Amino acid sequence: MRMFTRNDDKLLYITDSLAIPLSEIEISAVRAQGPGGQNVNKVSSAIHLRFDIRASSLPEFYQEKLLALNDQRITKDGVLVLKAQQSRSQEKNKSEALLRLQELLLGVTVIPKKRRPTAPSRSSQLKRVDSKTRRGKDKAMRGKVVL
Repeated sequence: MRMFTRNDDKLLYITDSLAIPLSEIEISAVRAQGPGGQNVNKVSSAIHLRFDIRASSLPEFYQEKLLALNDQRITKDGVLVLKAQQSRSQEKNKSEALLRLQELLLGVTVIPKKRRPTAPSRSSQLKRVDSKTRRGKDKAMRGKVVL
């Protein structure tokens, strides 16, 4: 995955032709959960990232695909909420949250290929039936010998 910003131009790049301004992303530091000793009680190292899908500059097509996702991180109001708290560093958590947002948006931009149903060829069908018949005959030969 490539870096999410280029030359401090205040954009989050999703693809070469799609980017969103960092001003549309609300980032706030909160206290992390879990073990960590005194540090977890004193320092706000976890990051809450909020991205309002409907109010964003994303093209309508991508907004619709994002809102159609069955993702518990997207609220009923169309706000994507990500929490990053893996690292003890606020900067690392911020980078991780932006990277996860980038990956989610990148997943929406990929258009899956249409599946073209295919049928097995006549010769492959015959080969299959022949091998089944041959195998059945081999197994039948294993039975008890009747005199």
